[in-house]
Amino acid sequence: MAVWLAGCALTGVQLQAVLVALFADGAAPFTAALVGVALLSVVALAGLGAAVRTVVPLMRRARGLWAWAASVYALGTVGAFGAAVVNFKINHLEKSLLLYLAGGTCYALAAALFLPGTRVRLGALGAATALAVGGVYATWAATQPPTLDKWITANGVDYTLLRVGDPPPGYALHVLGASEDGFGADYERPHSTRLHLGVTRVGHDPRRVDARGCPVPIGEPIRCADDGGGRQLLTYEGDYEHQELRLRRDGLVYTVTVEGFHTDLSAARHILSTLRPATDAELAGLLELPMRR
Repeated sequence: MAVWLAGCALTGVQLQAVLVALFADGAAPFTAALVGVALLSVVALAGLGAAVRTVVPLMRRARGLWAWAASVYALGTVGAFGAAVVNFKINHLEKSLLLYLAGGTCYALAAALFLPGTRVRLGALGAATALAVGGVYATWAATQPPTLDKWITANGVDYTLLRVGDPPPGYALHVLGASEDGFGADYERPHSTRLHLGVTRVGHDPRRVDARGCPVPIGEPIRCADDGGGRQLLTYEGDYEHQELRLRRDGLVYTVTVEGFHTDLSAARHILSTLRPATDAELAGLLELPMRR
């Protein structure tokens, strides 16, 4: 228990020493910091070993005591370094307390290897092996690409927003992103205007609207018209000329944006008339985007 507590402290001290040394100018401060921490750590372990000389015969002589301290430090530091690598792969060292506890365990197991009794040593070796295997597996699992369900859950995406329309003839669907507030996808065809589908909840748009639900223009005119089938056509004039076809249904607002004026809106109407939940294959592009941790 004493070595475990000391190992927890040593892991924290060495981690901070490495981080400070990395920001130092030149290799000399880096080397000095690491050597200094190593020497102090061995001295601290030797102090613990001197208190239990009657338990571990190896430490009854000064040479054996220092050999024990150096061996425990070397083995424990190797284990703590491995724990730091695993911790970095899983949560980028954000949960330092867990790293300190794991590092202390590595030092304790290293000390247990020198206790008398074959069973004790085999038990310590087995525990160290299990810890190493668990760390390797955790690192492997952390490097695996997330599943779609895991990505959606981690990013807080509302499944009800993940809806698309069938691509019009000649168009290809590309999912752009999703969040707890909205979902977006593009429909592209060579030598044709790109169509953008956005899905949000009703009331998510903070702009003021008139009695018809048309946004109140601020500086640039906006013309609204009934497009039939429950759709509303918005025409934006000004520096960025574009049109939007909007459809409100079941608490969601579907908006297909088309750049320019006087464009054929049949493809946009096709998208809004074929709305359905997106398939896993269509949402696979989300896995290329960052995932919250």
